[in-house]
Amino acid sequence: MIERTGLYPNMIALRTLLRKEIMRFMRIWSQTILPPAITMSLYFLIFGKFIGSQIQHIQGYAYIQYIVPGLTMMSIMTNAYANTASSFFITKFNKSIEEMLVSPMSNFIILIGFMLGGMVRGILVGAIVLLVSLLFTHLPIHHPSIVLFMAILSAAVFSLGGLINGIYAKRFDDISFIPTFVLTPLTYLGGVFYSLQQLPPVWQTISALNPILDMVDSFRYGMLGISDVNIYFGFALIVVLFFIMFSWAWLLLHKGTGIKV
Repeated sequence: MIERTGLYPNMIALRTLLRKEIMRFMRIWSQTILPPAITMSLYFLIFGKFIGSQIQHIQGYAYIQYIVPGLTMMSIMTNAYANTASSFFITKFNKSIEEMLVSPMSNFIILIGFMLGGMVRGILVGAIVLLVSLLFTHLPIHHPSIVLFMAILSAAVFSLGGLINGIYAKRFDDISFIPTFVLTPLTYLGGVFYSLQQLPPVWQTISALNPILDMVDSFRYGMLGISDVNIYFGFALIVVLFFIMFSWAWLLLHKGTGIKV
């Protein structure tokens, strides 16, 4: 029954593409997995221990405990984005994307395969960062389901964002422009290192327009039980962003946008 409906070949194709994506970043783990762990260790050491010891508690938690969820989410988002953007662009550059498009593999399977590959890397790096944080502080987890769901949703959204970036990119420099000049500022201004309550009213209003704040603070609520935003609104926003990004990426693949480098 499965083979007659065509589901079995699609699942084989999806599994193969996902395996290829995972093997790609695991083969170069010293460039994809190790650097984020080292970078976050320095953040924990410098901001958490050295500077954080001079900062008063935030909503009942030590500063290093407060920034762990934000740094973990930052790792998930940036790595999910970077994996899909670079992987899809390299696939275009090597012309192997054309082989996928002329094969029986549907655009839907291609989209899901690349998205899941970025999600796996993002969540894997996030888990490593959490483990590293335990070397510096004790970390309670109040709502494990919220932590898991927000990590998965955020990884999916940023993985799709990376795919869209990879589709439009015409040069290697193009896949670093958005992360450098858009995502990095939004991430650092997304409540990773501070509470919204510490800002003047004007900056609170400006920060509230940053969707990354909702991701970070909803994730922080899952871990610490505290949040400056409405987590229900945060989840609703991320779900809407997911469907927008997914539809956008599927449309670009369907139209063949940016396939030729």
